[in-house]
Amino acid sequence: MVLQLPVVTASKAPEAPEVFRQAVAALRSVRPRREVQLEEVRPPQRLAPWAFAITAEVNGPAEVLATGRLVLLHDPDGQEAWDGVLRVVTYVRAELDAELASDPLLPAVGWSWLTDALEASGARFGALGGTVTETSSARFGDIAGPARTDDLELRASWTPRTAELRPHGEAFCDLLASVVGLPPVGVTLFKG
Repeated sequence: MVLQLPVVTASKAPEAPEVFRQAVAALRSVRPRREVQLEEVRPPQRLAPWAFAITAEVNGPAEVLATGRLVLLHDPDGQEAWDGVLRVVTYVRAELDAELASDPLLPAVGWSWLTDALEASGARFGALGGTVTETSSARFGDIAGPARTDDLELRASWTPRTAELRPHGEAFCDLLASVVGLPPVGVTLFKG
């Protein structure tokens, strides 16, 4: 899917800085696998002078749905915690089956899905940090939906070392595919 929407920014200035325009163009050049649907959305308005955001949705082979958001932030003056002028922020959420949700290694595995995707894509980055959260919810009374749900939430951010963000966007798409259990591209999933 090719993204063709105009750049939405947090700034009122008429012209975005060149490094930001290059980074946005690189993200727009990402060609996700067919199961991953990307859409540009309005970015957060107060995190940086310039921002760009993409949402994603993907269904896995066991009807596991994952949603995510990738936000690019740009502050020409940089921010100390970023160690640079660009920052990528991502959020991914997926509903899990109860068996997988009870695995004590799930947070470490979830984090490895991100780091493996960044490494495999060749993304150059620093200052990576984030959290993996498992939640369980029980519904009572007249509320619609299943009696219990288990979710995984991954929140992370990192500083790209260049404005060539296509590998970062590809890593985001690969992370979503891993979360829902899709095999690597070119590998057939056998159903028993």
